[in-house]
Amino acid sequence: MTSFEELGIKPELLHAVADLGFENPMPVQEQVIPELLGENRDLVALAQTGTGKTAAFGLPLLQLIESHRREPQALVLAPTRELCLQIAGDLADFAKYMPDVEVIPVYGGSSIESQIRALRGGAQIIVATPGRLIDLINRKVVSLAAVHTVVLDEADEMLNMGFVDSINEILDHVPDDRKLLLFSATMPSEVARIAKRYMREPKEIVVGTRNEGAANVRHVYYMVSARDKYATLKRVADFNPNIYAIVFCRTRRDTQEVADALIQDGYNADALHGDLSQQQRDLTMRKFRDRVTKMLVATDVAARGLDVDDLTHVINYGLPEDTAVYTHRSGRTGRAGKTGVSVAIIHSREKGRLREIERIIGKTFEHKDVPTPDRIIEKQLYSLADRIERVAVNDEEIDKYVAGVEKKLSWLSGHDMLKRILSLEFNRLLDYYKDAPSIENISDKPEKKKRREASTEPRDKDRRTAERGMARIYVNAGKSDGFYAGNLIDLLNHLVEGHRIDVGRIDLMPGYSLFDVRKADVNRVVGALKGADFLGKRLFSEVADPEKDYAKASSRRKRGGDADEPRQPRSRKKGYRK
Repeated sequence: MTSFEELGIKPELLHAVADLGFENPMPVQEQVIPELLGENRDLVALAQTGTGKTAAFGLPLLQLIESHRREPQALVLAPTRELCLQIAGDLADFAKYMPDVEVIPVYGGSSIESQIRALRGGAQIIVATPGRLIDLINRKVVSLAAVHTVVLDEADEMLNMGFVDSINEILDHVPDDRKLLLFSATMPSEVARIAKRYMREPKEIVVGTRNEGAANVRHVYYMVSARDKYATLKRVADFNPNIYAIVFCRTRRDTQEVADALIQDGYNADALHGDLSQQQRDLTMRKFRDRVTKMLVATDVAARGLDVDDLTHVINYGLPEDTAVYTHRSGRTGRAGKTGVSVAIIHSREKGRLREIERIIGKTFEHKDVPTPDRIIEKQLYSLADRIERVAVNDEEIDKYVAGVEKKLSWLSGHDMLKRILSLEFNRLLDYYKDAPSIENISDKPEKKKRREASTEPRDKDRRTAERGMARIYVNAGKSDGFYAGNLIDLLNHLVEGHRIDVGRIDLMPGYSLFDVRKADVNRVVGALKGADFLGKRLFSEVADPEKDYAKASSRRKRGGDADEPRQPRSRKKGYRK
């Protein structure tokens, strides 16, 4: 096995690496470090987050620094404040025995004056978020004229966050002969275009396969109706007593509501989304890293750049539209040789997207039944038994209290005492699951009888029929209007007051759409959508009639008729525009 010394790392860095407990280089380090220390050429490295990328570029950067020159020689760009601070902290740890080397992080959401003072003291390496760095350049505080190496870390995330213009502007301020290193978990077309535009015959290093899922991650899914998604989430958490997880939701509203519900139900949970202030965000992340919070409910945007060790689970509260987003989510667990689980809680209409993700990441999802109350309680009890077996006992300190407690409980048999200890720990769980409603697992493969029945029914009628326990709603906007599932969810989040709307099956047609909601929410949803505005189109909505041919109605409207819809005055509602 190759050692760091064999890779050409100098003694000062070897000493720091040993202090950090690194024994042998990880695959990405083994491939990247010799390239950066050897050839003066651009490099594209594709590897999952958590595979050791920071050391892969950080150790060579530090080794190539001329410590006697008090000016920026290397620049690392990161998409978020959290990742910026983490990279800077890691580089400072690597430079422990290089006292003349300064690493300065610059990022938004913090005092620019203190960062200016730090930069004026002299720094050889700057780790920055793009926006704050441009501000400092415009203030003439930072000169990049001596920078010989630029690193774009998590380049795909940076482009997803809209930093392409900022990157262009920053690269205009560095010398033309600089070396550009691009590190990314995936290789979408936008990253490929950046590489083509700014890099000169780059060397490409791929650890694993492009866009594949992390090797140590199991992928499982639970298929349930929309109304059972939250109950399923709780059961997954209860079935894993030592869970330490990020739960991903699509919208800020969903994120806050799911987190609030978990907290109300007694879970150590918190929310992370764009509506939080930087102070709230920092506090939330500190509690999660300290494991005070065991479940962090987050949006993809808010979670960008987060790097948390030892996550047991990543939970997808519904699948993302983009496969690359799923790859990023699942890659947050199963790091540094440890195993992790990526869970998807989906409804039947997401099955096709699940199969597409499988194809791209090269992994197969395991179909799981939602844990039953009996299985959950049994799992929790055995977990407690394990904790009792492993607990460290300080005999000297505890013995002085044992006699008194023993006397107090002498009337109890050992069996009775055990039952009381278990009840003390699990009464809440027992009370909850005593009357808990059953959760129907949607079969992965429909029964043959059901398939035959379905095949004999007209497809349009199936489309107009709601799933069990749900109600079907019609809205006069479809794919030809640029109206897709995400637009529908956004509309409901913006227009429907009160609690979050759980949306089930969605059928998008060229001129109209049909979707399922809980029966109790029908009136609120129909009332909110009627007369609303979508990209200049006045919306009409109603409870879907299984006998009505909406395709024909849609065709009549395209020819100029709205005969099937009652004439209404122009809505006085505030319009929604995407």
